[in-house]
This record gives sequence, structure tokens and C-alpha cells, in this order.
Amino acid sequence: MAAPVPHRSPDLLTAGIVVLAVAAVSSSAPLVAFAAAPALAIAFWRNLLSVAALGPFALARRRAEFRALTVGTGRREGWYCVLSGVALAAHFATWMPSTKLTSVAAATALVATQPVWQGLIARAQGRRLPAAVWAGIGVAVAGAVLASGADFAVSGRAFAGDLLAVAGGAFAAVYTALGERARTTVSTTTYTTVCYGVCALILLVVCLVGGVPLAGYDTGTWLAILGLVGGAQLLGHSMFNHLLRRIPATTVSVLALLEAPGAALVAWVWLGQLPPAVALPGLAVLLLGVVVVVLGAARAARPAAPLPTPLPADATPLSERPPA
Repeated sequence: MAAPVPHRSPDLLTAGIVVLAVAAVSSSAPLVAFAAAPALAIAFWRNLLSVAALGPFALARRRAEFRALTVGTGRREGWYCVLSGVALAAHFATWMPSTKLTSVAAATALVATQPVWQGLIARAQGRRLPAAVWAGIGVAVAGAVLASGADFAVSGRAFAGDLLAVAGGAFAAVYTALGERARTTVSTTTYTTVCYGVCALILLVVCLVGGVPLAGYDTGTWLAILGLVGGAQLLGHSMFNHLLRRIPATTVSVLALLEAPGAALVAWVWLGQLPPAVALPGLAVLLLGVVVVVLGAARAARPAAPLPTPLPADATPLSERPPA
């Protein structure tokens, strides 16, 4: 896990992928809150249906890569993919139920602690984040809380939801860190297929053991699940996974915070959950934090200018040498 991860320089394509991913994941919490189905069942179906969509293409185009993950040195990357799926299942199993126990705004704001956990993981891996990145993380998390209008209700049910959302943020950080390591050599399609498949299998076991119903939903709920598959999962999570080859995991986690105001806006327009007046200033603070992190990370990744080669101790500058 401590191995350095190469990244490409950000460009317009990267910026476009970020916009697409943020817009897609912003629909996640409102769709989960709208769907009349258990949160764990929704998490299972969104991962299983994503594998059903990706699987045929992945097997047709990446069969050799799948085999490579099971033999020789490729097994290590294969395990990273599998463990990432385990962490993703833990993220869904904690965060998605939180949206049912507390408000969409509070759940989204608390899961936004992910960059803090991401920074701690990076530190444990031996990476020293610049002070500007830590400052930007703090500003961005505070802005996410304000922008989402988090209303931490004083009730046992809401408090349980808040704790689950924080745990969801921690597991999301582990998932992203493992994905960053796997994506050094594994393609996006292969990685997401394995990861989502493992996640779906674990969630299936959890649902069966817990007696969670997996069928019998109304049409609106099935449409919401399909919306989660096409939007938050395939265009959201998968695009963030793609970004792990371009920008560091800590920066990806901070960019994902833009989901907070997006989810609050969708919940306001669609579900009637009106955010408070501090939402707009919070958005400005969040954007400031994101900019600070991105610029700080880019400055840290910039190679230092080479120092001029010193003259030998007994050398005489050319301008002072006598003519030959």
C-alpha cells in the first residue's frame, strides 16, 4: 500500500470527468431517500445491476487481464480489487441506511469527512501531505457541512444515522485508497467489475442473513434503483475510479465533497427538503477548500527546478581566464 502511485497531469478531459462524476453522485442520497426499499437492498441491486451492465463488455475485452489477476505477481493487484469491494460494501452498509435514519443533508455532510480519513491513510502510508492540502481539507469539510445545511437532530434515531454516516466516510476512504493502488496496473473496467461484484456478493449475504426483502417493490422504487445504477454508480463511482490514475486519492476525495451541495439541491427541488440560508456561503467555503487542495497537491507534485552544476573548487570562471 505504501508504493508510490504515478498520476497524469490534470487537463480539460480530467475536469470534464470530475464535473460528470460529481453531477452523477449528487443524485445518490435523494434517490435512496425516495426509494421505498431497504437501503441495503438498494445497495445490493445497484452493484449487481452495474456488474450485469459491465460484465459482458469486460469479459469480451479484458479476459486476459482477469486471468492475470489470479496468477503470479498479478495476484496482489487482484487482492486490492477484492478488498476494495469489501470496503465498498462496508461503505454502502453504513452510509445508505444513514439516509433513512437522519436527513439527506446530515448524512451527506457527515460522509464528507472522507478526505480527513483519506489524509490519515496517506500519512500512514508514509506520504506527507503539504500543510496547504490539510488546510484545504479542513475548509472543504466545513463548507460541505454548511452547504448541505446539516441539521443534526437531537434524537436517538438521528444520532445513530449520524454515526453510520461518519463510518461510511471512513470506509469510503479505505475503498478509495485500495482503488488507487489497484488502478496503477488494472484498467477501470476490470477493476470496477471485480470491485462491484465482490460488493454485491457481500451485500447479498448480509441481506439474506438479515432477512432484508430483495423484491416486491413498486415501479417508482425500481426506477430509482435504475437511476442509481446509471447515474451514481456507473457515471459517478466508476468515473471517480477512473480519476485515480490521473489525480491522487486525497484530491479525489475532496472533489467528491462537491456531492454535498449537489445532493442538497436535488433534495430541495425534488423532495422538498429546503436547505437553510447558510447553504450558499457554505458552498463558497467548500469551493475555496477544493481549490486550495487542488493547487496545494499540484504544487507538491511539481518537480523541483534543477540546481545549477557548481564549478569545481579550483575552477576559474570563463570570463576571467586569460586568452590562450
